Amino acid sequence: MSNPVFFAPPGTLGQVAPGGIFLLEGPEARHAVTVKRLAPHEYVDIVDGAGTRMSGRVLTASAGSLEVECTSLAIEERPRIRLVLVQALAKGDRDELAIETATELGIDAVIPWQSERSIVRWKGDRAAKAHAKWQSVVTAAAKQARRSWVPEVRPAVDTAGLAGLVEAGELAVILHEDAVRPLRTVLEAWKFPNGSEPREVLLIVGPEGGISPREVTRLCGKGAVTALLGHHVLRSSTAGPAAVVLASDVLGRWAAPDR
Repeated sequence: MSNPVFFAPPGTLGQVAPGGIFLLEGPEARHAVTVKRLAPHEYVDIVDGAGTRMSGRVLTASAGSLEVECTSLAIEERPRIRLVLVQALAKGDRDELAIETATELGIDAVIPWQSERSIVRWKGDRAAKAHAKWQSVVTAAAKQARRSWVPEVRPAVDTAGLAGLVEAGELAVILHEDAVRPLRTVLEAWKFPNGSEPREVLLIVGPEGGISPREVTRLCGKGAVTALLGHHVLRSSTAGPAAVVLASDVLGRWAAPDR
């Protein structure tokens, strides 16, 4: 079984080397000691959310600190092909469920999308609070999945803003029930300039009422393509995670690392 994971502030693991001592303090240390009941001689992983992972053995544990002896330190590279979930805002926390599950499955970034048919609206103070909530959701999911990278929650966009991202990007796929080609076919058949691979693939998911025909036309006019995810209509909370699984397999993100 893998070690439990705790987060350290970015940059704090850079000076640690095998044999050295790292002191974890604050809420993460309290959680490790009071909730996880970690004790000396147990093993943990401490990550910074930006790819650095320290594995180590607990030396001392108190209510506000965890002293860990570093046994190994690794920098985990991000996937060469990154997946970005463009998730339309949805009611009933279905959008949060989508990004939570997608994070556990390996998404690299999420973009909140204020689509035409989104019932939920991010306005004023609520927008900042909602964005912070999304970041909290993906951070907790990354910890649950024991990831060293925490997905970035990028600024929310409306359809005009999303069209700009599609135009500037390399591959944008609208998951749509009226599409003809399956997502697997779209990913396998995509031709990249000079045989290169994309840096990012946008996976675009609409709200409960679906993406409007006007939005599909606008986004496709900027270079997006539509793709069918399956024979059944999926909820807004299900489509994104399902697409992440399939895309990760097709694009080789889940291949065994070279030994």
